[in-house]
Amino acid sequence: MSDADVLLGIETSCDETAAAVVARGVDVRSSVVSSQVDLHARFGGVVPEIASRAHVELLGPVVAEALVESGVGGEDLDAVAATVGPGLVGSLLVGLAAAKALALVWGVPFVGVNHLEAHLYASFIDEPALEPPMVALLVSGGHTLLVAVDDHGRYRLLGSTIDDAAGEAFDKVARFLGLGYPGGPAIDRTALTGDPTAIDFPRAMLDQGYDFSFSGLKTAVVTHVRRHPDVATDDVAASFQQAVVDVLVAKTLRAARHAGVSRVCIGGGVAANSLLRERLLDACAGEGFECFLPSRSMCTDNAAMVAAAGWWRLKNDGPTGLDAGAQPNLRLPVA
Repeated sequence: MSDADVLLGIETSCDETAAAVVARGVDVRSSVVSSQVDLHARFGGVVPEIASRAHVELLGPVVAEALVESGVGGEDLDAVAATVGPGLVGSLLVGLAAAKALALVWGVPFVGVNHLEAHLYASFIDEPALEPPMVALLVSGGHTLLVAVDDHGRYRLLGSTIDDAAGEAFDKVARFLGLGYPGGPAIDRTALTGDPTAIDFPRAMLDQGYDFSFSGLKTAVVTHVRRHPDVATDDVAASFQQAVVDVLVAKTLRAARHAGVSRVCIGGGVAANSLLRERLLDACAGEGFECFLPSRSMCTDNAAMVAAAGWWRLKNDGPTGLDAGAQPNLRLPVA
């Protein structure tokens, strides 16, 4: 592959400061992520002001490392892509301002990227031969969406959460159980030694359409532990995780059948959950669907997926204007 169409991607939507160099949307030359987990752990969640200040300090070194690791200089880049939303507005502004400045200095186009769309493109990085149509489950701390991907850039929203996102429920339950932050990995680890059938937690809306609801499940966990203070924490974690995964897998397969597709993929931080990955693979195999799971490093926030999505957007829509602002409540562009 030549060095044509080489993009620098920048991701600062929440608490990960990331930069990556990617060619033609699939060839990852470098991917550098600086985590802020230690800064936020004592607060039990992301503190927006701390996150944005950390991005200011970390972004320059992270971009420099990504360029050195890739062997590419600014003069070799064809564009700079950055997340414009959704996310924390202060964090988004740091990456957005840096990306525009670098694009101006190097005389290359700027491309604004939707963070949700970037999570979709994580699957294309790990599976370059992957082609739409397919159904994608995007599941993270802020979003739980079922999307029909009809073609590149053409999406139909099939379902979404009506209250807490799955990742948000993981964080809240982990905090209540004293397992620390971030909650997803903590629940995943603790559940390994628990009995997933120990507690029959509710599966809200399991047989109803494609929307999700996890607020009631979170409340059920709290209520059960308060009524049974001696219950084993690992059993609670395993039973809670099982309930979440049951709903995610059932609705994803139902959506795939409804959309008439043969391919399923997942994206977002919760897509790194070991039980979800195992259950979805098995369920898809049982029904004859192809299942595409990005590597765990591509599920969590990273800039390679931003550069990949940016390459497709640049190819199809052209550059983004330098007057583009941060859009903290940006949604996936759907028909």
